[in-house]
Amino acid sequence: MSQSTSAWAQKYRGVRFPLATVEDLDPPPALSTKPTEPISEALMHAWERDFSHLTVVSEDTRALLGYLNIPRLKEMLKSGAVRETDYVEKAMHKFQRSGKVYKVITMDTPLEELEAFFNGGVNSSGPQDFAVVTDDNRRFVLGVATKGDLEEFVKRRPA
Repeated sequence: MSQSTSAWAQKYRGVRFPLATVEDLDPPPALSTKPTEPISEALMHAWERDFSHLTVVSEDTRALLGYLNIPRLKEMLKSGAVRETDYVEKAMHKFQRSGKVYKVITMDTPLEELEAFFNGGVNSSGPQDFAVVTDDNRRFVLGVATKGDLEEFVKRRPA
């Protein structure tokens, strides 16, 4: 076990949480949008719930297609790359279905693994802003966890 892994483990372990998992973060349910929804509606939904990311799902199968990064979307609107009347599909980050291995984050994922994912230590994918929390088979989007959620957990957990 590396020095950094040991340090992470100490942050997430305590009396009540001997091995804390994503479930202990109590992530809010994911707010999903569709690729054919106008950007203005997606922005309004994100603003109403103070979400920084929205998952994008298929209208037919509810399969996870990608996500919408709201801070990035605001930059795209400001620069004129997209308009509020454009559809979400024009601004969304699309997941690659083939050739790329994704880290599955479930409610049972240890927080040490989640932090490694955020810091880019998993699959050498680079730092990540948020994680889509799914069931083990990646069929259902259960929620979204952010680095901020992890930081809040460390602040509020019992020693």
